[in-house]
Amino acid sequence: MEYLDKLKLRQNLAMRPHWMNGLLLFCAFMTFIYLPWDLFVKPVVEDQEVWFGYTFTGWFAKATGFLHWLVYGAGSWGFWKMKSWLFPWASLYIAQIAIGMFVWSFLSDEGPGIAIGLITAIPFALLAVALWRAKSRFSSDAVKIQNEQMSEPEADSGRE
Repeated sequence: MEYLDKLKLRQNLAMRPHWMNGLLLFCAFMTFIYLPWDLFVKPVVEDQEVWFGYTFTGWFAKATGFLHWLVYGAGSWGFWKMKSWLFPWASLYIAQIAIGMFVWSFLSDEGPGIAIGLITAIPFALLAVALWRAKSRFSSDAVKIQNEQMSEPEADSGRE
């Protein structure tokens, strides 16, 4: 039984490129480890959330943290199941992060400046483009084929 679970995990991870598996793992980390700590353990006075480059603190940050939890939870589920609704939303959310990195760099007193903000935003912009170009991986037909392949028993695996 343990062998089958590992096999299904490998098959699931094989459905997407490595960089997309990285996004899946990041979303899972944020959903199950970081955000529960951030929302329920971290003191309100230390809480900060950034949306579109604007930093929110205190109770407003705590409240918007739940939105981040929903976003990353949806991302975890969407990437795990390669749900068709994840396109275009994942790409647009990553683009929002790229914009936010740039805007935060010059709006915040702690920001590093426009040049560093631009350098920081570029990888996120490239990731948003990669997600946008991966649209076919999120289509209902592609997901259906991938799920059918996962549910088929391996032909003559040598185990009984």
